[in-house]
Amino acid sequence: MLYSVPAFATTDLMISIYQLKPRFQSLLRPLVGCLASAGVTANAVTLLAMFLSCILGVVLALATDHRLFLLLPLWMFLRMALNAVDGMLAREHGQQTRLGAYLNELTDVVSDAALYLPFVLIAPFGWASVGAVVFLAALSEMTGALGPMIGARRGYEGPMGKSDRALLFGALGLWLGVAGALPAWTFWVMPAMAGLILLNIVNRIRSGLQQTAHLSS
Repeated sequence: MLYSVPAFATTDLMISIYQLKPRFQSLLRPLVGCLASAGVTANAVTLLAMFLSCILGVVLALATDHRLFLLLPLWMFLRMALNAVDGMLAREHGQQTRLGAYLNELTDVVSDAALYLPFVLIAPFGWASVGAVVFLAALSEMTGALGPMIGARRGYEGPMGKSDRALLFGALGLWLGVAGALPAWTFWVMPAMAGLILLNIVNRIRSGLQQTAHLSS
């Protein structure tokens, strides 16, 4: 049996950079049209984004020069663009496939882990704090992906959704690359991020239940 959710599960708890995606997509639409005409597939773009994320993750994990972390904010932006491109190719150019649905979800989780884990080696962070963020980020994406199983849409509610995490990790990479180290107080960034991702998970569950509450009546 499905239950309704409290009225306070409203959009004020779901603010996310993801809400800016439609404007971003409109800027990319001409490029997407060119790629579709050239025969580029959505699945190829999805896999490319994952492979490049993994390569950058390895580079950052092995880096002896913190200036390499300046690549992270640049890649986070480019990855966001590629994620928008693959979705538009799929939806607007008839490339939606069952395999693509799996790849879209799984490659995002792999890419996030690859790009976040190098911070384990950066003071003042460690395995516990970064590991918690990696685990909760994966759980958040799984929660969003479960929406269609109960008749709801795929959940993207925030706070601290995929785009928000990309912005924060990109900012940390920029800071580290410019300054060469992070101040001690940034230790609290990871616990704060973990707490916001937990709220994100709750919001996605509430939203899914809200959308399907009529099915229980």
